Amino acid sequence: MTIARQRSTAPGPVDRPARDPESAADARELVAAMTLTPGGQSSASVYETGRLVSLAPWLVHHVERITYLLAAQRPDGAWGGRQGYALVPTLSATEALLTALRRGDAAWLPGVCAAERLARAVDGGLRALYGRLTGPTAPAPPDLPAIDLTVPALVGSVAAHLDAVRADPPPGLAAWRDAGPLPLPPGLDGTRLAGVRALVASGRPLPVKLLHALEVIGPAARRAAGVAPVGPGTVGASPAATAAWLGVPDAGPGAAGAVSYLEGVARQQGGPVPCATGITVFERAWALSTLSRAGVPLPVPPRLLAGLVATVGAVGTPTAPGLPADADTTAVTLYALARLGRPLDPASLWGYDTGEHFCTWPGEDGASVTTNAHVLDAFGWHLAHHAPADARLVAVTRRLTGWLADRQLPDGQWSDRWHASPYYATSCAVLALSGHGRGPAAEGAVDRAVEWVLAGQRADGSWGRWGGTIEETAYAVQVLRAAGPAAPAGVDAALGRGRRYLATMEGRDGEPALWHDKDLYRPAVIVRAAVAAARHLVRAGAGGTAATRPGNRRAPLISAA
Repeated sequence: MTIARQRSTAPGPVDRPARDPESAADARELVAAMTLTPGGQSSASVYETGRLVSLAPWLVHHVERITYLLAAQRPDGAWGGRQGYALVPTLSATEALLTALRRGDAAWLPGVCAAERLARAVDGGLRALYGRLTGPTAPAPPDLPAIDLTVPALVGSVAAHLDAVRADPPPGLAAWRDAGPLPLPPGLDGTRLAGVRALVASGRPLPVKLLHALEVIGPAARRAAGVAPVGPGTVGASPAATAAWLGVPDAGPGAAGAVSYLEGVARQQGGPVPCATGITVFERAWALSTLSRAGVPLPVPPRLLAGLVATVGAVGTPTAPGLPADADTTAVTLYALARLGRPLDPASLWGYDTGEHFCTWPGEDGASVTTNAHVLDAFGWHLAHHAPADARLVAVTRRLTGWLADRQLPDGQWSDRWHASPYYATSCAVLALSGHGRGPAAEGAVDRAVEWVLAGQRADGSWGRWGGTIEETAYAVQVLRAAGPAAPAGVDAALGRGRRYLATMEGRDGEPALWHDKDLYRPAVIVRAAVAAARHLVRAGAGGTAATRPGNRRAPLISAA
């Protein structure tokens, strides 16, 4: 037997956090937001909004969607985030505005010279795309969901537009009469898109996970065999996929529900739409688990918890209606419920076990650090509180500890496919390992992560991949607070600087979208919960010794050698 130290993020029965009025107020506001907006809150997506401009000009707030795209264009002609993250939104917006221009939608826009405005925006988008994709150092695209489908589909659509432009260029686009083909970026080709389109043409059903990007199929997506709206009328939890399936509103089966869903989504933000909606389970599970782990007192209505319990089935929990169940959402939901006094057996997670790690869904290409960190949370909590003699759980927590430690980068960080920032992935891994990791590999990995976070703090007290943000600063604070009483020199000073930054930035929510879907998005309540948890942790740390702060106890862990 060997003895290893374990950092626990769980307040014990005699380790209750002191009443913190600010944290209590934060919690009340967040629970109210989850209750009053049951579909969830997410930022608008340029990609998804562009698809509705092309696919559903009949939908309410069409002009507002075009106006949103025009306003969101960057000075360099692109749309979206930095580096390779601009590719998908720029393709979608450029294709959408080309469609609107050629369809004559300028007649609906307010003001004079609307067609010229559209043409200038399209010209800027095309220049940005050709500059990025035909240059000598075209960046590899990021690992966004369905990017091997969305990019080839959009490149093909833009090419079709340019073919038409050669024959009859609209005013302002004559320069593109002789443009060559727009190439695909390194690492992408049209093979998978062709396979998916062939599958639809054969009449065979699509896997549920592909429904989220049904719009890539093209005209064949309309009333595709075996596809039907579910829940509130959505296909694949996506406005674009739903619009592609619907085509035009009519009296066909499921059409009324799809129209109602699209109209509701369009009205929610006055035109632009998010990548996925509704995200009720995702939002509630992530926000509640984050707040409860930090020791924030939570007045959670029983009905809200009962709703989460009802989503857990034999194969787990889906993020939203129209999406398949996945290990990530299942694990976070189980962990949140367990921490809030409604524990469920985590048996549904075993279906995602590959023998090495846990896949987000069966057949996943690659593997997710954060999914496996969340699975370690769920199994580790159940092992510690409900099944301490379960040899299978002991074995899987040890295996996941090793798997996560092996995927830590040499400098101490982790990266992941569900978020653009390594601070999110690192916080997920550190909190899981410090709370439920087994053996010395867990502690060593946490220590390296803490050193990496310390080295990355900016002069204003923030952290961030491209610039300091409150979201990434919140994740960094959580990592440093997990260091516990054995924290290296400099942690308390760094936390003090981080606390001042969070206080200075309080109430500001206009920061960049960092979460991965077909486009980058920002789940507002989840981000606010992370910030509220960090603020609570730094306030607790400022008022007591590290050993008594919520989330920073170390306890001995006995593990087989």
